[in-house]
Amino acid sequence: MVVDLGLTGKVALVTGASRGIGLAIAQALAAEGARVAMVARNREPLEAAASPLGALPISADLTELSGCEKAAAETTAHLGPIEVLVNNLGGRAGSSWADTGVEELNAAIATNLHPAVRLTKAVLPGMRERGWGRIVVVSSVFGREAGGAPAYNVAKAAELSFVTSLAREVAADGVTVNAVAPGSVLFEGGSWWRRQQENPDAIADFVRRELPLGRFGTTREVASVVAFLCSEPAGYVSGAAWAVDGAQSRSNI
Repeated sequence: MVVDLGLTGKVALVTGASRGIGLAIAQALAAEGARVAMVARNREPLEAAASPLGALPISADLTELSGCEKAAAETTAHLGPIEVLVNNLGGRAGSSWADTGVEELNAAIATNLHPAVRLTKAVLPGMRERGWGRIVVVSSVFGREAGGAPAYNVAKAAELSFVTSLAREVAADGVTVNAVAPGSVLFEGGSWWRRQQENPDAIADFVRRELPLGRFGTTREVASVVAFLCSEPAGYVSGAAWAVDGAQSRSNI
């Protein structure tokens, strides 16, 4: 059976889209016929990533309000009203409580939560007026449970709280709000790839201890779940945090 995701012609904005999970999400949505705008800070790699997809590249710093306003405005001007928003931009600050304080917490929240909130606030009025919209936030396994860098953990948990509360508020307007929580995902140039290059034995041991499937996840595996959450068939899924982690997480919820 072929499942039609109902995304043909839909206007989708994907952040952090020049590589890794964000790029895979843009590719998945474009493959379903969506008209995709891809946002990232560095123009050259962004344009290289967007060109094969026929996507609209928008270079903007989404940690600033002006960057979020630019992304929303350029997408609307070139493609039309935004119907699908994927908040994928993220980053960490500090690595343990030994090097984490208020400054690092603020930096992590400014990179992860604030862009998601600002862009969501920008597109939500139009979605509610039209009676249809899909908003997805890419959180982390360490949003669902403790672990990882403390500031990152706090920011990703805050994203999940944002998703849950907003989903209830806009459900009656035909807008769904969900999160995905990826586990350890390997892609060239990513953090796990760099660690693997630096210390392959330690990473092999990590895989044996922490990843029940015996391997890292792929960006495509995360993107396929995001694409479904953006779809027509997922219309009754809202306020959820979908783990895409190969049973890595230990949370009971």
